[in-house]
Amino acid sequence: MIDDVVARWHRYMESKAPDALDELLADDVVFYSPVVFTPQEGRAITTRYLQAAADALAGDGPDGAFRYTKQVVAGDTAVLEFETSVQGRYVNGVDIVRCDDAGRIVEFRVMIRPLQAIQAVHEQMGRRLTAGS
Repeated sequence: MIDDVVARWHRYMESKAPDALDELLADDVVFYSPVVFTPQEGRAITTRYLQAAADALAGDGPDGAFRYTKQVVAGDTAVLEFETSVQGRYVNGVDIVRCDDAGRIVEFRVMIRPLQAIQAVHEQMGRRLTAGS
């Protein structure tokens, strides 16, 4: 099941079609942000965060464009390592995705390094989330 979820996630990242998240996310999905202490619960708020993150992490130009570099899949969980550039800063991170038996994402965690990258992503996501309010 997780292989199908990961394939659909990659399709979403290529298209950024918001309706694709409706089919991917469980109603009670929990999103763990690298910059917000409390978990965000529910499809609506998770959708907002994932869309803001996809935009913020899109990258600076062709050499800094967002790309997944590694993928580890086991059971109901996938770890997807990525690289990009935000405001000229190198960003390295992982998405940790867990799905249910229905093929919907029930947990999505994002971890980012180094510190300068977290700060740049925080700034960019803050702008997007504020603009979308």
